[in-house]
Amino acid sequence: MAVTLHHLPGPGLLAHRDGIRAVYAAAFAEPPWNEDPAEADVYLARLADDVHRPGFAGAVALDGDRVLGFATAWTSATPLPGHRSYPRVTAALGAERTTAWLCGGLEVDELAVAPAAHGRGLGRTLLEAVTRDAPDGRSWLLTSVKADATVRFYERLGWRQATHPAPDGYGTAVFLGPHHPARTAIVPPL
Repeated sequence: MAVTLHHLPGPGLLAHRDGIRAVYAAAFAEPPWNEDPAEADVYLARLADDVHRPGFAGAVALDGDRVLGFATAWTSATPLPGHRSYPRVTAALGAERTTAWLCGGLEVDELAVAPAAHGRGLGRTLLEAVTRDAPDGRSWLLTSVKADATVRFYERLGWRQATHPAPDGYGTAVFLGPHHPARTAIVPPL
């Protein structure tokens, strides 16, 4: 069967929750994430709230009814919240750049493709689907620099690392999208 992509704003994405759960569990069970499959249930509970965020965009890649991958994004809050990885992001970029570069931009929250479907261009297609309407091209995401293949994937697509985390055990880095106007202001690591 041919793979189809569905761009689904808001709660429409939840119609595919079982498939999203299966993809999430499979994709994040592998190194370097090594998540327990039960974390997929935690993600689905968060997703049920996330679909109501301002500017939410979701996309799924389907083979018939089977979910092969998904992506989610939303408009970043101003200021960034004080939980999850956001305080480390603000510390790494500084308050002024965080506000100018990230707040009000489109934050990619999740991108996952079932391991059996890797190499088919689904990650690129899903990422483009949820970022194409980024305000002024301002899309960004967080990922672990320990995820070598993930980092290389984003770099191949023109995403550029904006933070260079200290070896504090977290290794979370901000990447700016290929059309983000601040890409030229990024200082390379020493």
